Amino acid sequence: MKIVITDYKDSMMPTHDYEKEILINGLGSCEVVIYEYQDEKREEFYEIIKDADAILTAFTKIDKEAMDHAPNLKVISMNATGFDNVDLEEANKRGIGVCPVGEYCTIDVAEFTIAILLTLVKNIKIYTQDVEQKHQWRYDVGIANKRIEDMVLGIFGFGKIGKAVGRRARALGMTVIACDPFIHQESGKEWSIEMVGAEEIYAKADIITNNMNANETNTDFFHFENFRKMRKQPYFINMGRGSCVVESDLITALDNGYLKGVGLDVLRDETPDLASHPLIGRDNVIVTPHAAFYTQSSIDELQKLSTENIVYYLRGEKQKVFKLVSNS
Repeated sequence: MKIVITDYKDSMMPTHDYEKEILINGLGSCEVVIYEYQDEKREEFYEIIKDADAILTAFTKIDKEAMDHAPNLKVISMNATGFDNVDLEEANKRGIGVCPVGEYCTIDVAEFTIAILLTLVKNIKIYTQDVEQKHQWRYDVGIANKRIEDMVLGIFGFGKIGKAVGRRARALGMTVIACDPFIHQESGKEWSIEMVGAEEIYAKADIITNNMNANETNTDFFHFENFRKMRKQPYFINMGRGSCVVESDLITALDNGYLKGVGLDVLRDETPDLASHPLIGRDNVIVTPHAAFYTQSSIDELQKLSTENIVYYLRGEKQKVFKLVSNS
């Protein structure tokens, strides 16, 4: 059997020894190929996968054309919770399993969200830049915000991560409201979190965080008209997907004072040109490289679950696969 582990260079794990160990121990004799994917070398990628039984990736596009070049392909395992880079309909037609990781970094992303929230509200970036770059010692260079416990946090997306963010924000004394049309209205009561509509979050929130999964209902969800509805000039944090935000509208909202600041762990493009990106270099904007998941604990869990999904699927033990989203 041949397993191809592939992704953009910047998205690849630092080492793949753990993944190889799990695959070889689980499947016995197998060939494991590590391939740094590049869009401009798509034909080379097709050559690599032409005899692959399994592909392990997060961001490499596996569309109909890719599947045409991989006639032996049986399973696509995602070392991510999302699978929007895979043509699921085509995979279903061909009986190819698609296995995302349903859970591995909830705690890590929730912690990171709170860290970004505190960094924005407490002016940490501005103070650090002022001290280190300008050699100034001024407390009043940043915004004098309210105390955290006097603020309202509005959460879009009240799944596992949204709930974890809400619990941590409540522990800081914040009032938390959440919006999620797919979640039962009673689901927040356990943590004293009220489920509301989007308009109420726009009206009441001092800080808004996006923790939605990407789907057809929330592409371009945060556009200019919705930013303009945000009455309290909130801080906006995106820990969900870049596709949820119209970046040009976000920039316009910042420039027009509809937002105090922004924290983004994702951009629209997963391989952005940072040298010329209009959100880079702003005092009130924090951009991190899709790193919210990144702890040793989460990496170990991610590698373990995604490779075990391949092992179980290829051994015919589909009931053991962590999450199977195709009809294979």
